[in-house]
Amino acid sequence: MSTQTKTTENHSNKAVIAREERPKQSPNAKHEGTKVGLPTVASAKVGNGLDLAWCISFLEKRGKELYGQNFKIIEQDFEIIHKLLVYFIGDNTEAAKYNLDLEKGILLTGPIGCGKTSLMNLMRFVPSPERNHIMKSCRDVSFEFMQEGYEVIWRYSRMSFNSERPRTYCFDDLGAEQSLKYYGNECNVMGEILLSRYEYFVSHNMITHVTTNLSASEIENVYGNRVRSRLKEMFNLISCIGKDKRG
Repeated sequence: MSTQTKTTENHSNKAVIAREERPKQSPNAKHEGTKVGLPTVASAKVGNGLDLAWCISFLEKRGKELYGQNFKIIEQDFEIIHKLLVYFIGDNTEAAKYNLDLEKGILLTGPIGCGKTSLMNLMRFVPSPERNHIMKSCRDVSFEFMQEGYEVIWRYSRMSFNSERPRTYCFDDLGAEQSLKYYGNECNVMGEILLSRYEYFVSHNMITHVTTNLSASEIENVYGNRVRSRLKEMFNLISCIGKDKRG
């Protein structure tokens, strides 16, 4: 495996959105580690920027397919969605305005039920395949560890490659899992996975995304100072606001 150096892609000024019709899937599909179909890329550019209204309509349509007809994107979320679109499309100019580093991942934080998982799941419809990500529940990872042991840590770190290209995961709901024991040995599974992926972030530009309800201090309490310090290098922080939308 050859070491890859970080390079900033020269993205065109065309914002790309996947527009191909896809079969309806259960919301649980977001945790199964499979993509929701390969996108067909088309232009969503209007004038000199992104047609946000068109994108919101597009994402809301996909949300209804995944979560049912009651799914709706509210105006309060427009700014966050615009930041995420800028990142996943790879718009260098707009990313600079938001202080987003396209070579880092996304750490999406916010209270329970504010829509973090839904937003990151919908963002899988946006980029071209090489910039896409696989959703994976942190609780599912911890259950895999209970069954299979330390091999699971390698699965999501040093074995997380498609040929020589690093595989991008979004680990959903960091903090919902618990430290578990495998043959009597306790392990903070997600902490170890994040530390391992950090090493490959440095050497191979392995991108990781995370959603969590935890604050920075809570992350340090659960995973330790080493993990917290590396998160600053690995992620762009985006905060969701708002009340629980599940009620």
